[in-house]
Amino acid sequence: MTAVQITRVAHRFVDVDGVRVFYREAGPADAPTLLLLHGFPSASHQFRRLIDALGTRYHLIAPDYPGFGHTEAPADFRYSFERLADVMEGFVRTLGLKSFALYAFDFGGPVGLRLATRLPGAVSGLIVQNANTYTEGLSPLALGMIANRPGVDGAEERVREILTLPVTRGQYEGGTTDTESVAPEGWTLDQHFLDLPGRKEAQVALALDYHSNVELYPVWQQWLREHRPPTLILWGRGDAFFPEAGAHAYLRDLPDAQLHLFDTGHFALEEKLPEIAPLIADFLDEIRAC
Repeated sequence: MTAVQITRVAHRFVDVDGVRVFYREAGPADAPTLLLLHGFPSASHQFRRLIDALGTRYHLIAPDYPGFGHTEAPADFRYSFERLADVMEGFVRTLGLKSFALYAFDFGGPVGLRLATRLPGAVSGLIVQNANTYTEGLSPLALGMIANRPGVDGAEERVREILTLPVTRGQYEGGTTDTESVAPEGWTLDQHFLDLPGRKEAQVALALDYHSNVELYPVWQQWLREHRPPTLILWGRGDAFFPEAGAHAYLRDLPDAQLHLFDTGHFALEEKLPEIAPLIADFLDEIRAC
């Protein structure tokens, strides 16, 4: 009988400052660690196929933020990107992660770069996938959403309009070349979590705080210039929020970064995993060899 390697995935909770953080973990503990930070409106389940592909060779950890997925936050949790980073920093410290490559997708960009600036010695490498850090990487659609902030007339109502099933599905299928390659489980599960009590309020608070990320772009760019982490940039060029210019902009501060563009949308792993997973594996091997 032919031997088949099956990734064994553990599904765990850990308490971090009163937040019960859910996370998925796979792979040998002594292998290079990759911390997978998900985007909006998803959670760690967005990495399920990547974990299956790489989880026998590398140590993969994928948490859910407060307000997302299976993580349970107290009713009085105040949602902001700083608070998400606080919890993720506590998560990393609680698990005792001393060194890890950081996979930043979408919201994982502002959460992950906050984490990187707090724990610079821990980040062995950076994988950027449609996670923007430059103003030229903001489309008119993104700029319109960022203009929503506390005190702006109609801002909350405009945010709530994007928390619906058609928009959630559109974020997965938009920009793809083959919608049949996008499994419906991703967007249906995302919408399930969005529809839980209190979750839309959490997403409204985060959307109205998104401008704080743009204000920190110069700080993060300086961190990239000073620390020059080994970097792999993966970008779906059909992203309606973060256009291709945002990918190229990283090369100003990280001229040695590897850049790969794909004819797909925002959730690039959904359609292009067969092309992307080997690039990630090679990148992690290079980090291990250094």
